[in-house]
Amino acid sequence: MEVPYGPRSCKEDTDMRIIGPDELVFGVDNRDACEAFLTDFGLTATGDGRFEALDKTAIRLCTTDDPDLPAPLPTNSWLRQTIWGVEDQATLDAIETELSKDRDVAKAADGTLSCKDDAGFQIAFRITRRVTLDMPAEMINAPGAKPGRAPNHVGADEAATAAPRTLSHIVYFVPDMDRMANFYIDRLGFVITDKFTNTGPFLRPQANLDHHVLFMIQTPEYMQGIEHLAFHMSGPTDLMLAGSRMIKKGYESFWGPGRHKFGSNWFWYFSSPLRVNIEYDADMDLHDGDWVMRETPISAEASQMFLFENVEKWSPGGPPPGKS
Repeated sequence: MEVPYGPRSCKEDTDMRIIGPDELVFGVDNRDACEAFLTDFGLTATGDGRFEALDKTAIRLCTTDDPDLPAPLPTNSWLRQTIWGVEDQATLDAIETELSKDRDVAKAADGTLSCKDDAGFQIAFRITRRVTLDMPAEMINAPGAKPGRAPNHVGADEAATAAPRTLSHIVYFVPDMDRMANFYIDRLGFVITDKFTNTGPFLRPQANLDHHVLFMIQTPEYMQGIEHLAFHMSGPTDLMLAGSRMIKKGYESFWGPGRHKFGSNWFWYFSSPLRVNIEYDADMDLHDGDWVMRETPISAEASQMFLFENVEKWSPGGPPPGKS
């Protein structure tokens, strides 16, 4: 029987100003292939193993035998750590106080906190390293509306770089969805935006209005790990340009292009050599405290507005193709 999500155990007036994922750390044994994929995906290599979006959120690659890496999960997942960015030192202090009640929380010289969540994932918290972007969004012209582009401003620009702007969200395969969701809700102040019944909730933290930065899918223990991660693009056109670029380079499209119903974000997922699907997304809904959660059973029709032949490649009851 599904366990209801419990009340907050930390004080209701405690600010947990978590923004979202700052960096995902992987330990891989095919580094050359992973580096090529992330570069082709549009991220910028910094020379220290990090591959950044425009706002400096990143994926960091290490070799599997790197002694400085946190211990791996007891599955074939290569994710080693999820680093959450927070707004300020007060939030770090609140997180340290809350999580130290029942687990060991390590504190690095730079103030970064690290521990495990209730599902056994290695997590960390630091004052965010992301930079504020001041860039135009995709502009459209539509009958009956004020033009988005001035006369003679051409919208179709194939020379556009279509670079990922920020690390958007992460999705975990977890053996106990309710226990994990309650950890992020009760202990870290996340709230549920929407939910797929008996599959998982879409969660957002206090300092981010995005529909979700975290989603989880109930799966058997042998599947525990990261199912996909996503980067926001400037709009659907950049998403299509970037996805088409990946297809031309020979990468496998896992799902899409399409548009989700919960979140409204456009999507295009690609299989990666990091043992995780990586998604371009664009135009996600924003929500605040006035929003009322929606809930529906999981199905192809519930998860996307358009149906594709490859929609059945994703299944909450078994591993994605090519994984075991």
